[in-house]
Amino acid sequence: MVYISSWQEYQEAAEALYDKSPNTTRYCVKWRQSADGQGKLVLKITDNTTCLKFKTHSSVFLNRFDALNLTLMQKMQNKRPTQASPAPAAPQPAPSAPQDTAPSVPAPAGPAGGVKKKKPKKKK
Repeated sequence: MVYISSWQEYQEAAEALYDKSPNTTRYCVKWRQSADGQGKLVLKITDNTTCLKFKTHSSVFLNRFDALNLTLMQKMQNKRPTQASPAPAAPQPAPSAPQDTAPSVPAPAGPAGGVKKKKPKKKK
């Protein structure tokens, strides 16, 4: 097991390890609360041959940790990162004649697909 001290090195090595063997790579996150009130974050990624670990007591790495998790989860789900504002491929033509449809009614707020329960009647 190798503890990598630099976050940038760990992130690059972790992504490269996953890219090299995605079917056998495992990723583990541990949080340990210590008695002094300060926690320790330990990240581990392995492919049964290579094991890379990173540990920190600093909360500065939380945003970086979130970004690494997002990147690895997208790779594991075989998804590409989504863009905030995708540009439309081609403009849609305006309708030439109004359609004979009823105006749309907004969906009622509440649980999706749920049925409202009736209140039990009070006994006299």
